[in-house]
Amino acid sequence: MSPADLLMARFLLASAGCLAAGLAVWAVTALCRRKLPDFAAQRSLWLLSQVTIVAAFLVILLPHSERLRIIPQIDLENVTQVGVPSATATATKAPAAGTPAGSGAPAGETSWLASGARAWLLIYLLGLGYSIIKLVHARRMLNGLAAAGSRIDTRHPHDGFAGPAPAVPAPDVIEVDAPISPMLFGLIKPRLLLPRHLRSLAPVQQQLIVAHELTHLRRHDLQWMSAGVLLQTLLWFNPFMRLLRVNLSWAQELGCDREVLRGRPQLQRKAYAAALVAQLRLQHHTVATALAFGGVSERSVAARIALIREPAGAPRPLWARCAAIAILAGVVLGSLAFQPALAWRIDAAPHALQNAAPSPASASTGTSNSAVLLSCTAMIDAARGQRLVHEGQCDERVTPASTFNIVVSLMGYDSGFLRDEHAPLLPFKAGYADWNDSWRASTDPTSWMRNSTVWYAQQVTAHLGAAQFQRYINRFDYGNRDVLGGAGDDNALTLPWISSTLVISPVEQLAFLRKVVKRELGLAPAAYDMTARITRLDDLDNGWEVHGKTGTSAPVTVGGPEDAKHEYGWFVGWASKGRRTIVFARLVLDPRQEGHAAGTRAKRAFLRDLPARLDALN
Repeated sequence: MSPADLLMARFLLASAGCLAAGLAVWAVTALCRRKLPDFAAQRSLWLLSQVTIVAAFLVILLPHSERLRIIPQIDLENVTQVGVPSATATATKAPAAGTPAGSGAPAGETSWLASGARAWLLIYLLGLGYSIIKLVHARRMLNGLAAAGSRIDTRHPHDGFAGPAPAVPAPDVIEVDAPISPMLFGLIKPRLLLPRHLRSLAPVQQQLIVAHELTHLRRHDLQWMSAGVLLQTLLWFNPFMRLLRVNLSWAQELGCDREVLRGRPQLQRKAYAAALVAQLRLQHHTVATALAFGGVSERSVAARIALIREPAGAPRPLWARCAAIAILAGVVLGSLAFQPALAWRIDAAPHALQNAAPSPASASTGTSNSAVLLSCTAMIDAARGQRLVHEGQCDERVTPASTFNIVVSLMGYDSGFLRDEHAPLLPFKAGYADWNDSWRASTDPTSWMRNSTVWYAQQVTAHLGAAQFQRYINRFDYGNRDVLGGAGDDNALTLPWISSTLVISPVEQLAFLRKVVKRELGLAPAAYDMTARITRLDDLDNGWEVHGKTGTSAPVTVGGPEDAKHEYGWFVGWASKGRRTIVFARLVLDPRQEGHAAGTRAKRAFLRDLPARLDALN
């Protein structure tokens, strides 16, 4: 599955999620209309409800932390990985001219999810185009009505403006000879359309109608309406968006009714209701991009007349409104927590399975590639930032684990705490992290980087302090920048990079390492030099100099317990030869194997194929 297919699959999942969110939001608003009628009559409820659905749609598109996820990953089997072939395959058969290296399997071998996602994206774009055309048509119709009418000014007085001067500057007023309801439109340049038959109503009715439209202007209802129409257009496939937008219009009309009639005698209130009924009889259809006095439908006009006769009672307590808003916020959080991750099992192309040699770890444990739950291999050119390889799910944010030691090294050398490859040499003390036997010994920067000694990195971060540590992370723009640690963990300086709050994607690892290679982080030159020294590995047979760091950590579930059955394996770094440098990131999530760390397995597999990959890029 290509990155584009993965993005389309997320879009399909987000579309389904926002339909579910729409149902939940509509249930909340229906409850508000029954139990909190005064709150339901507020325009803020309906626009906030639309924003909630859009937010639920957007959060599903974003990479998430494992800690926030409740629903497990969806494993998509029999998906062919597309990318650069293995070293043996490359040596056996060179790619044809004009074909990307390692194209793998035929393009037709895609998953059912990819096919469905592509179809849905096409349907969405067609529907979006149709919705936009409808809006353009409505706008042209309103402009046509305005062009056919005549402007009302002091030379053409109108009884509707005979009352007190409005509190806001009056818009351009145009009288038209058409059976329409008085309406206000124009987000940037508001215009008020008044039908000629309005002059047949009593002067007091004309004044009340004009006051109603000018109240829309003063309350900035055109902006509220435009926001609702825009959100409905973007999610045109969600029927609840239209229902919410219609109720927003109803609430706007009701709000103007209340303000215009506040303090008016009963006789004027009856005249106002009669004018509403008269306009409803003349109105053929409403326009979504205008605020029409005639209302949205017969049902909404009936509700407005009922409230005109019997105004709403005292508002409900503030806690009731806060509860409704909290429930809407819960819909967004639920969309985040219940969103399943799209992971797939990588099945190599048939020729790759025949030619590629198994890694030592898989050969000794019997684990096949089909057991991989998440996989990414990404490479970019450091000088130009050009994407060279992008295989798998490379936008998923996970814990950086010990690859974060590259960050700690840069901070330590820049601050002066670390001095060279062998200084400072720090002794092991009781109470230090001692998960591995190699950690229970005096450690210097070189052995720390080689053994991923957690307690040594903790001494560096403790020396920096929380404030300076956070400043470095912000300067580096590293992942989500969250080094505060989990609630109650008290690990802001000790373990935020291991199965905690700090997460980063392979794509973000590449962006960070590119800045390291190009020395664009604003650090002392020694920080780059010494970090390069302690991360250097053995040169490849084809002459490339490699620097890298592994990382191994378990995923976490909601509430914090680790997944004891799986491990993330990282290997990130860069390879240089002559004037060219290639930055790389490799990430896998596969079953835990006793005695074989996931990071080490990822490193071995990547380095085995790296010479052929680099040769293919030349």
